[in-house]
Amino acid sequence: MFDFHQDALKDLRDFMSSHNEDLQNASLLLGGQPSLRRTQALLGDLTSARSLTRRLRYRITALHDLLTLSNVHDIETLEAACFAEIDPASPIVEELCLLTEGLKEAIYQYPDPDLIELIETDLVA
Repeated sequence: MFDFHQDALKDLRDFMSSHNEDLQNASLLLGGQPSLRRTQALLGDLTSARSLTRRLRYRITALHDLLTLSNVHDIETLEAACFAEIDPASPIVEELCLLTEGLKEAIYQYPDPDLIELIETDLVA
């Protein structure tokens, strides 16, 4: 009769759904095929998730790390090589920044202290 079920992942799921293609393009641009596959797995897992699992938490953090360029300082990584190919004057740079901010906002909408701690730890490091 009454539906008291509230989708705790709604904001995150909505963001990911509405930016699905942009997230995949950004993942490919910034991390190549391996990052694209991880993002696609995240998008697939999120569509059917009822709660934030450890795997989802890890995958969301990995996507956040990719978008915030957490690993481009290590010249041995594919991310560094991909980043080096991007023209800083390209309009894609602003689009990536907006996408990153949108993901961060969606993450902060979900009240998971562990996920937020992982994101903030990456910001400090």
